[in-house]
Amino acid sequence: MRTAVIGAGTIGLSWAALFAAHGAEVRVTDPRPDLADAVREALTTFGPHLATQGLDVRGIADRVHLADSVAEAVHGADIVQENGPEDVELKRKLFAEVAREAPAHALLLSSSSAIPSTAFTGDLSTEDAARVLIGHPFNPPHIMPLVEVVPGERTAEDAVRRAVEFYRSVGRTPVVERKELPGFVGNRLQNALQREAVHLVQQGVVTPAELDTVITNSLGLRWATVGPFLGSHLGGGPGGYRHMSEHIGASMRRMWDSLGTPSLSPESQERVIEAVERDYGGSSYAELTKTRDRKQLAVLSATTASEKTTGSENQS
Repeated sequence: MRTAVIGAGTIGLSWAALFAAHGAEVRVTDPRPDLADAVREALTTFGPHLATQGLDVRGIADRVHLADSVAEAVHGADIVQENGPEDVELKRKLFAEVAREAPAHALLLSSSSAIPSTAFTGDLSTEDAARVLIGHPFNPPHIMPLVEVVPGERTAEDAVRRAVEFYRSVGRTPVVERKELPGFVGNRLQNALQREAVHLVQQGVVTPAELDTVITNSLGLRWATVGPFLGSHLGGGPGGYRHMSEHIGASMRRMWDSLGTPSLSPESQERVIEAVERDYGGSSYAELTKTRDRKQLAVLSATTASEKTTGSENQS
């Protein structure tokens, strides 16, 4: 499998390490002047994370190569994973080049966080637009399993099938979404919660660190194992989601009208930024990232072990 990674920010570097750890040949391109150093540091940092997932990371550096241009990166590629800025015009120009330079069979995927592929494939031929779709990960993709697979209006069904098969082959959990919406599903949910979180901080109900404590000691733990709908179904007791919806849910829905709309004024935003910096500014980005990744890997390890135990019990 030959893959091209276009854009070597946090997401692109993570993809490159993951693809290489699964045996793919990877070509990475990015105009950043420190590309070689960034790739080397990423493989060194991410290697231990991948090893905890049972992958043999010996030799992954030998499978990751630098390309001086987009054309060089996508030459001979089977899979192209784009990770450029959230800019429609940039993506439109980039995918025109990628479609022109990549082999006709190559699957063209975008890590776009909010922009649907239909927004930037209008100038492509029918054949080229048919192989373009969103493959949106959560950061960092070499740890976080989810990939949102979102076809555009002209994406072929075969391209969706191939994307799902590819992401599964590198140990990810793809979910196909049936409609294009800005932000897709994951980021829309994240932003809905973030909106109320900012409102609560602006109202002085809690500090940013206190709000994070609420989430990590309640909803975060619950949703890591069951998600919102199954969590509510179980919360309804033997009566399930129906009982929850008809009884407790009624009082919860009355709360929807009181959910906040945070102020977007520069002054209000600055106060929230300063509050976050007060709570977390004492640690560097590298320290906070290392702690986050360690905890996320521990959660994944625990849930994976639990699923294997459950599977063994069901077979016995």
